[in-house]
Amino acid sequence: MGALRVAVAGATGRTGSEAARAIRAAPDLELVAAVARTRAGQDLGVVLGHGEWGVPIQADLDAALGGARADVLVDFTLGESAGGHALLALRRGVRPVVGATGIPPEQVEQLRRCAAETGLGAAVIPNFSFAILLLARYCREAVRFFPDAEIIEMHHATKRDRPSGTARLLAGVLEAAGATRPVPVHSVRLPGLLAHHEVVFGGPGETLTLRHDTSSRASFGPGVVLAARRIMACTGLAEDLSTLLAAGLE
Repeated sequence: MGALRVAVAGATGRTGSEAARAIRAAPDLELVAAVARTRAGQDLGVVLGHGEWGVPIQADLDAALGGARADVLVDFTLGESAGGHALLALRRGVRPVVGATGIPPEQVEQLRRCAAETGLGAAVIPNFSFAILLLARYCREAVRFFPDAEIIEMHHATKRDRPSGTARLLAGVLEAAGATRPVPVHSVRLPGLLAHHEVVFGGPGETLTLRHDTSSRASFGPGVVLAARRIMACTGLAEDLSTLLAAGLE
């Protein structure tokens, strides 16, 4: 089997551009299409400051997927458009890996049904960081001893959704593992921040704090590459990186 053919939507954005760089650098993946609202017709590599890549930016996702014969769509657009993009991909036989957060719950359910109907894998992942995956594991262990916990999430001022998708994921992990429900989430949006998640556990006479700080969006690249690889072995909808981590290893 040749390299997996990957299209990136939101390819010129802050996170989508890092995803495109990571996919381009992976020896078993081929970046075959780039979709963005601006700079259509220009070479993505040139726009990102890397020289000619031979991947022109396109404005129309449907045309890009059809022309590129993509196996996987990686989407880092906006929550209001990413769900529709994923549905379009599935109906074209392309497996979507969505990193955009803020997708309406009813659209996530549509994706779940469509993935089941087509027999293809799809993923809506709030955070591709391996460290966040580990933080979730540590939370499952800590909550056994400290069922009272709260989450503080802090992001850049332009982040639209609150609480963050990662905070919602962590709250779900804690509640499923036995935390006192519901787990409160405190959201902060300020200039100077990127992405920061803190889980504080409290017990008699002591507290425990687990914290993750993102200093660069490059941290998402390895997880995006792993997701693009593993989505080919999945069926149905995956909603966290750990599900994809296990895919194909049974």
